[in-house]
Amino acid sequence: MKTLSEIGEFGFIERIKRMLPADACVLVPAGDDTAVVKAPTRGKQILMTADMLVEGVHFKPGTSPELIGRKALARNVSDIAAMGGVPRHALVSVAIPPRTGVSALVKLYKGLTGCAREFRVNIVGGDTVKSRCLAINVALTGEARLKDVVLRRGAASGDEIFVTGPLGRAWKSGKDLRFKPRVEEARFLILNGLKPSAMIDISDGLAADLGHILEESGCRACLVESQIPLARGATLKEALYDGEDYELLFSLPKRKAVKLRKLDPSARRRYIRIGEIQPGSPAVYLKDRQGCVREIARKGFAHF
Repeated sequence: MKTLSEIGEFGFIERIKRMLPADACVLVPAGDDTAVVKAPTRGKQILMTADMLVEGVHFKPGTSPELIGRKALARNVSDIAAMGGVPRHALVSVAIPPRTGVSALVKLYKGLTGCAREFRVNIVGGDTVKSRCLAINVALTGEARLKDVVLRRGAASGDEIFVTGPLGRAWKSGKDLRFKPRVEEARFLILNGLKPSAMIDISDGLAADLGHILEESGCRACLVESQIPLARGATLKEALYDGEDYELLFSLPKRKAVKLRKLDPSARRRYIRIGEIQPGSPAVYLKDRQGCVREIARKGFAHF
């Protein structure tokens, strides 16, 4: 098995260029100084995001390269979904130990390109550099009409709070590597006149990410313990604080929440009500199964 140091950076680039998906919007694909893509159609805006994965922080040594590659792009797709947009074009930069086997890197790109094809993303370029450990940075653009863009700052008193799936134990169960970005769920809301008042994807944990919405919106929230969906084997604490679930967390005015339940027969499964936005200073409260209400910490994963 050849290593990266044996075939060199440009030998590796030539090998993976053929794998990169590119549709008719890509006028000049990877291989030149920059890619050239068509501008969004009139009335749409460009969304931009970037995320980095580092060995030992976001994935364990020995993790399947294909799953690492998938996660690297899927995290960015989830960010675009949380803004109400559609993912479009990605740049992928990889920092690689020189003795890494080429076959492992090809598998990593299989994970990237598989996710790209699933969500119709073009991979149009990037960079490769030498490193002591594996790290991947993905920059992704998306598109959305300005009126469809969902921010974190629009939640208001009386709004209902929803999540799109069970929470907790993502790191332990492997969901952090296999999650499906909720593009379809976000677009269903947008296209049916149910634009959320605020939305975020859960990467740092339910309590922490809800805290981000509350800080931006200037209000508080009360979660209902009995309504929070737990992943198989997860505790309430893990659902609140573990992170890496990549489910969407959003608020809806009551009239839209009623319409959602009438419009989609599967809404109670796809969009799970877990609490309510209330007036007051930013804080997260929890109503337990005995009906007692207490404030809980807005903590979650933090790099520093």
